[in-house]
Amino acid sequence: MSTTRKLPELFGSLVFNEETMKDRLSSASYGAWKTCVTEGTSLDISTANEIAEAMKQWAVEKGATHYTHWFQPMTGVTAEKHDSFIVPAGGGRIIMEFSGKELVRGESDASSFPSGGLRATFEARGYTAWDPTSFAFIKEGSLCIPTIFCSYSGHALDKKMPLLRSMDEVSRQAIRILRLFGDTETKRVTPQVGPEQEYFLIDKADYAKRKDLRMCGRTLFGAKPPRSQELEDHYFGAIRPRVAAYMKDLDETLWELGILSKTKHNEAAPCQHEMAPIFSDANTACDQNQLAMEMMKKVAEKHGLVCLLHEKPFAGVNGSGKHDNWSLATDTGKNLFKPGSTPSQNARFLLFLAAFIKGVDDYQDFLRATVAFPGNDHRLGGYEAPPAVISIFLGAELGGVVESIIKGTHFQESGKRTLQIGVDVLPAIPQDNTDRNRTSPMAFTGNKFEFRMLGSSQSVSGPNIALNTIMAEELKQFADQLEGSSDFQSDLQALIKKTFTEHQRIIFDGNGYDDAWLKEAEARGLSNLKSTADALPAYIAPKNADLFVKHGIYTREEIQARYEIHVENYNTVLTIEAHTMADMIRHDILPAVSAYADALCQRAYHKETMGVPHRYETETASRIAHLTDTLLEHCTNLESHMAALPADAADAMQYIHQVVIPDMAAARAAADQLETVTDRTYWPFPGYSDMLFYV
Repeated sequence: MSTTRKLPELFGSLVFNEETMKDRLSSASYGAWKTCVTEGTSLDISTANEIAEAMKQWAVEKGATHYTHWFQPMTGVTAEKHDSFIVPAGGGRIIMEFSGKELVRGESDASSFPSGGLRATFEARGYTAWDPTSFAFIKEGSLCIPTIFCSYSGHALDKKMPLLRSMDEVSRQAIRILRLFGDTETKRVTPQVGPEQEYFLIDKADYAKRKDLRMCGRTLFGAKPPRSQELEDHYFGAIRPRVAAYMKDLDETLWELGILSKTKHNEAAPCQHEMAPIFSDANTACDQNQLAMEMMKKVAEKHGLVCLLHEKPFAGVNGSGKHDNWSLATDTGKNLFKPGSTPSQNARFLLFLAAFIKGVDDYQDFLRATVAFPGNDHRLGGYEAPPAVISIFLGAELGGVVESIIKGTHFQESGKRTLQIGVDVLPAIPQDNTDRNRTSPMAFTGNKFEFRMLGSSQSVSGPNIALNTIMAEELKQFADQLEGSSDFQSDLQALIKKTFTEHQRIIFDGNGYDDAWLKEAEARGLSNLKSTADALPAYIAPKNADLFVKHGIYTREEIQARYEIHVENYNTVLTIEAHTMADMIRHDILPAVSAYADALCQRAYHKETMGVPHRYETETASRIAHLTDTLLEHCTNLESHMAALPADAADAMQYIHQVVIPDMAAARAAADQLETVTDRTYWPFPGYSDMLFYV
């Protein structure tokens, strides 16, 4: 950062934000845009033209030459098609032009993106439409306009459109509840999200030598190094100069783009780090997290590094997750998950808490499905991340309140006073009233819930769509019951108690890593969907599909399509990994260890002719020969099983899970043993010691 350019000037300098719009638009157009954002009204073409012209002038002043509709298809990454501002003006001249029509709508090929059957190959037309609630920004010389992406027939082909629908729906239902508590001011309730982002950094030269990292984003082989993360000296440790330089560059890049990058530190595993932003509305948070992941990779290249976002790039050390901090806030500045200091605020908080607990219990299988994909299968339940069983952690203080309500007993407030639990006399619940539980999939942390199961590479849209919709459903049920109540106070207390009582099975404050919890969870009737193959069918379970159709988040065709896209992604990712593994075994590992074994045999022969002992050479060559035959057998099994992959996608997913993944595990075990006995100069690619302790 230039010493003459301070952070307040840098922040958002590449964003066409509200302040810039206010400066560059007429008061009428600015007001029309503001009304569009807050009340959902449409913009007329003259206003769109003025906004487009102002955007273009601002972007050109910043050095932009192109514009693009920036959207989020079902690939999990963003997409963009760039058009220049130039328009021929005759006489070999050009002018720079950008219209309201070009701002509001674009066209893209809809057949080349995942559609889950919503689009046939020959049905190519798709549309992008400006999302006026997301600010445009400049990236690499192009004005990027955040948009939704839909098919010619209007089906959502992206992650943004359903997210916006879910935000509208949870707002509608939350306002119904707020009106019951006498709140006549709030016009909108907005989900607030803060996604923490974990990642690995390795040297680019090492990355280039690893075919598995280049093809799959993770290492398919790698013997455990002598040292891993046992000393626990990396977590929150001093940041190494090369990494610090990267983090500084990343912060400034993100700040220019208006991304509230706040916290940076070393994570538990060697070469693992974390970036955490300040909260923002769910739509902005999802957009910015996608942008942050892209910038993490690009900034790393400038420093001779590679940023790995895969959930488990290295075996034997912690993988990377993305903690999704979620809450609800009113447009009057109130956090609805912040326990209040007055009886009415406490009652409101408890009702929203009850809705959340009920929703997570009712739709635990769907929440699990939203974080189900191949990379995350390596983390969940692996004693480094939450287990595959969904549960909610409340902590001692809040858990005590809930238990007292269930039992109708007195509540002992942390050494202060004893009060009988009725909503009107509920004591103030202090924020940060309990320890954190890193083993909990869904932990209450004072004024929000932390959904800890997300994988580091995934878009946060899907899990937040689910949280918003589930919450909307439960709030709707509560509003339907309470709006016609003749004794609101009594019915409210009864509803809260009934809800906590019926759904207390989902509350668990203990060690989620303990095997005893898995047995207890089974006894409680909680689902334990251990793998992606187990979890994905929950997408199309009638109860779950009905929920999203009922609230207008997805059509039945759209949710079926998402299931099929996720299944296809699972099969494709594992197929690539299996083929890459077989290729590396046959073309890299087997030739290398064979050459080393040959060198050992020749050395043993020469020693024998000289009458010199050759136990090391003989025993090592013999062990390599045994392991080589074992590895070849596992590779052959893997290849033959891959050749027999079922044609049906759902059948293929189960086959890969049950047959191919065990094949890969067996092949890796043999290869990793070979690495431990092979001369380092012969081993064909950098090992874990080289990659994890070099940067």
